[in-house]
Amino acid sequence: MTTTIFTDGSARGNPGPGGWGAIIVSEDQVMELGGREEHTTNNRMEILAAISALEHIPHDREITIFTDSAYLLNGITRWVIGWQKNKWMTSQKEEVLNRDLWERLIKVTLKRNILWKLVKGHAGTPANERCDVIATGFADNNPPVLYNGSRSRYGVDVKSINTEVIKTKSKSKAYSYVSMVDGEIKVHKTWEETKARVNGVKSARYKKATSPAEEEEIIKEFANLVEP
Repeated sequence: MTTTIFTDGSARGNPGPGGWGAIIVSEDQVMELGGREEHTTNNRMEILAAISALEHIPHDREITIFTDSAYLLNGITRWVIGWQKNKWMTSQKEEVLNRDLWERLIKVTLKRNILWKLVKGHAGTPANERCDVIATGFADNNPPVLYNGSRSRYGVDVKSINTEVIKTKSKSKAYSYVSMVDGEIKVHKTWEETKARVNGVKSARYKKATSPAEEEEIIKEFANLVEP
């Protein structure tokens, strides 16, 4: 089963009152989520939106997450690897901001098959616009009524996504899957084969490759995580 998530975050004053919004879309259901914090930042709300959505989804789902936050996407797909290796210090030798939320996000993304995609905000993607309405509504302490019901009755077009502004790789057919368990890296041709190896293994990591070149890059990335 495949699940699609849209997320957004907002903070008035940044820092200031903030809110987050998320839409979870399955084959026949849609669930809207939202929340508020009295004093926060836009970046924290972006991360919390993703965490909250993922906590509602079973681990056996393939997931695509659309976000308009490059900070969120780059953080979870690239930067956290270096931060963890450097004991949560940046390359400028400063403490990583929002470490508490990054660690929560890492925890809820482990052992999951997730594709992260970046869209430009306010650029013709209805579900992204709706997430903004939810997030800003909560930030203003005037939250909208959240929908939870049939996909066929949902009033927002969840299929219309402006692919011209997606900055990451499109959702191409898998060429292979790469997994790492206890420092041992293996390449698999099917998701079922991959899941059989990583399911229930706390330290497991895995990624989908869409080409031979990407497969090689993932292998290098995982190899760099192995302690010498």
